[in-house]
Amino acid sequence: MKDEYGEVNGIRLHYVESGKGSLIIFLHGFPEFWYEWKGQLAEFGKRHRAVAPDMRGYNLSEKPSDLDAYQMKNLIEDVRALAEHLGYKKFVLVGHDWGGGVAWSFAIAHPEYLEKLVIINCPHPAILARELAGNPAQQKASAYMLLFRSPQAEAMLAANNYTFLVQAVMGEGLKTGVFTEADKEAYIAAWSQPGALTGGLNYYRAANLGPPSTASAAGPGAAFGLDPPNLTVKVPTLVIWGEKDTALLTSNLDGMERFVPNLTVKRIPEGSHWVVHERPELVNNYIREFLQ
Repeated sequence: MKDEYGEVNGIRLHYVESGKGSLIIFLHGFPEFWYEWKGQLAEFGKRHRAVAPDMRGYNLSEKPSDLDAYQMKNLIEDVRALAEHLGYKKFVLVGHDWGGGVAWSFAIAHPEYLEKLVIINCPHPAILARELAGNPAQQKASAYMLLFRSPQAEAMLAANNYTFLVQAVMGEGLKTGVFTEADKEAYIAAWSQPGALTGGLNYYRAANLGPPSTASAAGPGAAFGLDPPNLTVKVPTLVIWGEKDTALLTSNLDGMERFVPNLTVKRIPEGSHWVVHERPELVNNYIREFLQ
């Protein structure tokens, strides 16, 4: 695996890559960084050029101070510009959590760039808007978004050496071996980069995302910078979903085929929001089958 930097869409992005061949870009969510995909870089680097950036605001990538810099249109352009920087006009895009939100939005805005789309535990923008507007269970599950948008968020998340984030991401995983102490240290180092917590939280703030959602009031997809009447995903799409996700409920899968005509869904009953870490072999197998 190689560490690289590129001037992309007016900012400096850090990314890690492995292998050569057709391009696969992996987009992490909050509060992760490129390291979320280390297992996938090793696996898919065998046959492809696998690339995982630190998204803007995270870890070693540049962290613009202007909140508007984190609007979805800029995040979409980061992905397009990164692919062009790497020399590709066609690629496979994989995203989890916020990375999935960017990936959905990219696929809607730029289907011509994508061979295939893979989403892990992230609802289609229109579905998320529907759930935040009308599903009390999802509204309750999403209450943390309001906290993340608050001015107190950074101090709360950083307290006691990032205890809240360690528990949120790793939970029982440190006891069961899903995560190692080395993983924990790598995450704490990434969260400790100056401005990194604010950068990640600014995704929620710029989108104004949360219950009751201004996104839903403005129409489905508004928080994602998309044109509500035009939210169809025109590329073959695989959605992998850990069904024990307590933040994004399985109701987010209902009706997805309306927006994604060429859809494959793989449910992992024992997986949580962090299914990439919990069941990496299964996740890799589903992605590999889909690509073949």
